[in-house]
Amino acid sequence: MTLDASLAPHLMILLMAAAFLAGWVDAVVGGGGLIQLPALLVGLPQNAPVATVAGTNKISSIAGTLTASMTYLRTIRVHLPSAAAVMAGAVLGSSAGARLVQFLPKRWFIPIVLVVLVGVGIFTWRRPSMGLVSRVRHHGLARYLRLAGTGVLIGIYDGAIGPGTGTFFVIALVGLIGYGFLEASALAKLANLATNAGAIAVFWAHGVIWWRVGLPMALANLAGGWIGARTAVRHGNAFVRRVFLVAVVGLGFKLAYDTVVAFH
Repeated sequence: MTLDASLAPHLMILLMAAAFLAGWVDAVVGGGGLIQLPALLVGLPQNAPVATVAGTNKISSIAGTLTASMTYLRTIRVHLPSAAAVMAGAVLGSSAGARLVQFLPKRWFIPIVLVVLVGVGIFTWRRPSMGLVSRVRHHGLARYLRLAGTGVLIGIYDGAIGPGTGTFFVIALVGLIGYGFLEASALAKLANLATNAGAIAVFWAHGVIWWRVGLPMALANLAGGWIGARTAVRHGNAFVRRVFLVAVVGLGFKLAYDTVVAFH
């Protein structure tokens, strides 16, 4: 496969549909990467390098994340020094993760994504009510160091793998720091924006991004995120979560089949 080659029209349409759904789901309940990255693994040619799959995924993801971040900043008051700390760590971590993924064989990449898909899918299904009240337990330098460390660790995962990053950030910010759910979600979107930017810089420098696929998917992801915010108001999270879980189950079966074939 060469990066200047074209993808079959029906595959491009399917990938754009997956990006739209991912943006829609991510804007409402998070976890859109659990739809988009597996779709790329299924839709791109089998000989597509892991770095190309990951880099193309990031181009699409950053569009929806940017829209969500701007929405949160308009509606939620964010403590800017805290945001700066977690974003700085996230950029460093994701840059390192993006370098690591280029040495990961694709036959191992699919099982890793499958495990994450199942794990975060189960968590989404059984997610408890957390972060209803903000009770920040750390202040000053102690808080910023924890935020930066959280950004680095989850950033490494996002640069190398990706799906579920926003959910992991929310869990860490609520569980470790004590933020309320809304503020944690806002910080998570900003941190996720930073991880995407850091990873894209590395993938772009190495020339592995398939722009002909990534840019149309980015537009679809952006549209999905814009509509998703309005869908949430109209129908509520329960409806969207059901759609999300159905998509996760379907893609999980497909990736499980691909894993069996790859190791046969």
